[in-house]
Amino acid sequence: MNISLTTPALLFPTVSLLMLAYTNRFLTLATIIRNLHDRYKAEDDGNLLGQIANLRHRVYLIRNMQIFGVLSLLFCVISMFALFAGWVAGGQWSFAIALILMIISMLISLRELMISVGALDLLLVELEDDEKMGKPARR
Repeated sequence: MNISLTTPALLFPTVSLLMLAYTNRFLTLATIIRNLHDRYKAEDDGNLLGQIANLRHRVYLIRNMQIFGVLSLLFCVISMFALFAGWVAGGQWSFAIALILMIISMLISLRELMISVGALDLLLVELEDDEKMGKPARR
């Protein structure tokens, strides 16, 4: 298979957009965790601890998504450099590694999406329990 210098460059916009999405998810979760922490200090609600544990797991997954995304970008740059220098085999292998790293990053992202409903489920269970007990919804 022959690849040119522009082939690894095709991954740059994808990686950039994914990294932006990952960073936005991380910042949103950080804000939610801070708010839940403050609420827990004020209310001492055990349900909040479950939500915070779920969010901690998601933050670690997002960190790993970012690490593999950055490594993918790094190997794209290495691939481009190798192809520029005339090291075709090195460029091909570097690009293959970049693709594998991007696949890993997206699989971790898929896992994070699958568990993202966990904290919401805790809230829904609380609402359902309140409804069964005849309690009015808290505001």
